[in-house]
Amino acid sequence: MIDLIVFLVAAAICLVGAVGVVVARNPVHSALMLVMTLFGIAVHFVAQEAHFLAAVQVIVYAGAIVVMFLFVIMLLGVDVHTKLDLGGLKGQRVAAAAFGVVGLGVLVFLMTRVEDGITSQPAGTPIDPNTPDINQLAHSLFDQYVFAFELTSVLLIIAVIGAVILSRKPRPELEESQGGES
Repeated sequence: MIDLIVFLVAAAICLVGAVGVVVARNPVHSALMLVMTLFGIAVHFVAQEAHFLAAVQVIVYAGAIVVMFLFVIMLLGVDVHTKLDLGGLKGQRVAAAAFGVVGLGVLVFLMTRVEDGITSQPAGTPIDPNTPDINQLAHSLFDQYVFAFELTSVLLIIAVIGAVILSRKPRPELEESQGGES
């Protein structure tokens, strides 16, 4: 019964935080809602007795990553309200709706195909009881899934560089000096 209560409270925290990330008008508030979501996920990890993952969730994501987000927000001055009048691409909403419907269809299809007993072990038990969990996690990340792990890091770096370039405001004194030389 306690497990159910912990799950429901942590799930509510995650959902409220996730919705807050999307609907918050102030980017700083959005980042704080992200912290709330990440703490809720850490509670889920603790409930599943994955204490290392819970610690990583709090230290790396809620600590370092969100602090980096806040640093970029403050550095670029994104927290100041600016009116952005960006025209959407033609067919963007239709493509997004089609992608959402197809994604939801794939999700429903996969959920209906799941059978009980996919793995031979119950959830929460280590694969090899003689090997510590952290060694098994390291083996998975750096041996079996090293390509996906490195590709994710490259994509994150590209995303940060792209965000900085897209949110950069041109300085008027540079435009005048460049315009006068040509």
